[in-house]
Amino acid sequence: MRSAPSLESRQHSHVFDEGDPLAERNTRWAVGLTAAMMVAEIAGGWRFNSMALLADGWHMSSHALALGLAALAYGAARRFARDPRFAFGTWKIEVLGGYTSALCLIGVALLMAWQSVQRLLAPAPIHYDRAIALAVAGLLVNLACAWLLRDGHDHGHGPHHDLNLRAAYLHVLADAATSILAILALVGGKAWGAAWLDPLMGLIGAGLVGAWAWGLLRDSGRVLLDAEMNAPVVEEIREAIAEGPVEAAICDLHVWRVGKGNYACILSLVTAEAADPDVFKRQLELHEELAHISIEVNRTCTVPVS
Repeated sequence: MRSAPSLESRQHSHVFDEGDPLAERNTRWAVGLTAAMMVAEIAGGWRFNSMALLADGWHMSSHALALGLAALAYGAARRFARDPRFAFGTWKIEVLGGYTSALCLIGVALLMAWQSVQRLLAPAPIHYDRAIALAVAGLLVNLACAWLLRDGHDHGHGPHHDLNLRAAYLHVLADAATSILAILALVGGKAWGAAWLDPLMGLIGAGLVGAWAWGLLRDSGRVLLDAEMNAPVVEEIREAIAEGPVEAAICDLHVWRVGKGNYACILSLVTAEAADPDVFKRQLELHEELAHISIEVNRTCTVPVS
């Protein structure tokens, strides 16, 4: 007689996302570059009396913090990847890092707007030449960080799947945008004597940063709250069950994300005749994004059939 499979043989890994060591390493490089430029811009902004340069420096300081948070999130997700306390792996540590970075971005946008309004109401003389040189240096550092965190480092998934990398990338992109605005404001102010351009560009930069932060906050929050029932894979599950060889109705369906492009699925079915859950599981395994599938088959349904 063949013995029943042991408990160990039925166990399987709950590591659904192996992380991205290259993205983690390059994020750490971006932290160092950003922190160094942050100190230079804040000091230069105060010394040369440029609101645009100072706003860019404070903006960069929050990004240094947020990039550091992104690097820590990668490290924590890797360190606790096989910790049994995490029922569906540690990928959401990275998502939490992205969500927190979005909150930092919103704070930066509000700070930039406040400081810019103050400078509009109380203008001060600006040392244009040295401020422009420092702003250009800041832009070069931002471009170098953006290159480190570019899309290709996510192994084809793109920044919209790796929300932690997307957060880091948006931070340096926001830095680059505010550096460009600072340069335009300083050049315009020097050429036309329009000192009001400096705080005006600070307000425009605050608007851009706020918009990017809201998008990241929305997307990462959706993942953290498991608000994934409008994902395309949900309709694919319904179609696969409806088109299968065994007639079945869905009693209950739960789908949520457990990795960059991976989903878990809990499915309760009701059938007119006895059926093996493995039949339905094989149907769903054709969808590669379903990394974890749990199915129960009943002859009656205790919840409304969907």
